[in-house]
Amino acid sequence: MKVCIYGAGAIGGYMAVALAEGGAEVSLVARGPHLAAIRKNGLCLQIGGETKRIAVAAEEDPAALGPQDYVIVALKAHSVPQVARRMTALFHDKTAVVTAVNGVPWWYFHGLDGPLAGTRLDSVDPGGAQWDAIGPDRAIGCVVYPACEVVEPGVVQHIEGDRFTLGEPSGEKTDRIAALAEAMRAGGLKAPVKPRIRDEIWVKLWGNLSFNPISALTGATLEQICADPGTRAVAKAMMLEGQAIGEKLGVRFAIDVEKRIDGAAAVGAHKTSMLQDLERGRAMEIDALVTAVQELGRITDTPTPTVDAVLALTQLRGALAGCYEKPGAA
Repeated sequence: MKVCIYGAGAIGGYMAVALAEGGAEVSLVARGPHLAAIRKNGLCLQIGGETKRIAVAAEEDPAALGPQDYVIVALKAHSVPQVARRMTALFHDKTAVVTAVNGVPWWYFHGLDGPLAGTRLDSVDPGGAQWDAIGPDRAIGCVVYPACEVVEPGVVQHIEGDRFTLGEPSGEKTDRIAALAEAMRAGGLKAPVKPRIRDEIWVKLWGNLSFNPISALTGATLEQICADPGTRAVAKAMMLEGQAIGEKLGVRFAIDVEKRIDGAAAVGAHKTSMLQDLERGRAMEIDALVTAVQELGRITDTPTPTVDAVLALTQLRGALAGCYEKPGAA
């Protein structure tokens, strides 16, 4: 099995080492000092008190790696549309593309019945770049739960978690998703295959939708957001608006809002990825996590007043910091 990790950063690096240990033929698309270090010293993973290192083919140009059986996209969501066309150099007729990306996926309405089937989301796929270049038939959903960090070029540190929930947009258990799950399990990862992957996407999105922008606006950790009555109420309002949208789209929420918030509080003094990006001057993942929910609200005729207000504030905060450019902005 040939697997290319497109975006071999923290999560991508962790998956690469695990898949290689499980016997897959792994290659990486990376860039900059991280790529140079991987080429020179291999890819290093610090996990469970030990250090693992693999020698792996790594390129900036995907065309140099040739066709793959699976391409696992582990980039930030806003980075994918601009590389979608380049990614096609990795495809053969049956290549599957695994979207290990936070937020609402660009293929969300593929494989669904009803009047919204095939709807494209401008907030996460401007101009249909991914839909047209990759093609929704290639997509496999993946909800990422582990936390990892690139601590220096070529070195990934695993912090916690080992579960990557997989699912076909159609809900089928296909041969291709079964083979991928087995390859991931062979490398020590948990890879359950779920028939309702959108339910899984929404449970994670529920938290990202609310806690990420609130943290970026306040500088607060998850623990602080959940403990403060005011910010907890804002998060709850955003989540309830999201739940109303999800339920109109047929999503089943297995837990209630209060339990979801309590689960986030239990994580403790953790800074969300959006706050970390803002503090480090990196592009913020606002559109896939928040703007997409606003767009889904418009599509389903669901009011989102709290989401709208928090999104407007977060977009301006990001823009003034040079970490965000609103879709369609010149």
